[in-house]
Amino acid sequence: MAAYIIVGLIAYLIGSVNFSIIISKKMAGFDVREKGSGNAGSTNMLRSVGKKAAAITLICDILKGVVAILIAILVGKMVQDLDNSLLVQIAALLVVVGHTFPIFFQFKGGKGVATSLGVLLMVNWKIGLICLTFALVLMALTRIVSLGSVGAAVLYPILVLFIHTNYTVSSGSGYFVFSLLLAILVAFNHRANIKRMLEGKENKLSFKK
Repeated sequence: MAAYIIVGLIAYLIGSVNFSIIISKKMAGFDVREKGSGNAGSTNMLRSVGKKAAAITLICDILKGVVAILIAILVGKMVQDLDNSLLVQIAALLVVVGHTFPIFFQFKGGKGVATSLGVLLMVNWKIGLICLTFALVLMALTRIVSLGSVGAAVLYPILVLFIHTNYTVSSGSGYFVFSLLLAILVAFNHRANIKRMLEGKENKLSFKK
């Protein structure tokens, strides 16, 4: 039990390191949460700080998910008699929770999309790439980033139901409940965006800028 708690705590703390806030203060002299949509994520970084800052933030947020899963896998190999897939799922959920509710930044963070992508690619690269491609296609067609993000989140548990191979750690607990919880968390974080989309008021991203 201690190993699960420790891995979950480490993952949460990794998630709580919000690079958009750190980078915006360093590069632009303000907290990105004070500008634009008020969200501490890559899209608001792009609108409020610029392409370079947004790219760095995106990469760092993805790596948070990757590192959390790597730590879970490592602990699973070092400690005997653990459910390794459950260990990975705990790390995956809590790194995204940490990104959303960071203890270091008054529990006001981002929406967890980039960090979730890092998690998905580590848990199952095939499903991760399908979700990424689906999100990018939706974003390109509609220029609405949140639609691509929510669409990929909804697609994730559906894919888990039908794809049972290419898991980094596949023994032990199944992944459907985990995928459903992750999808709900990402969708919940986009509740304001979903409302604006339904009202036809959601901001569109200009790829020419």
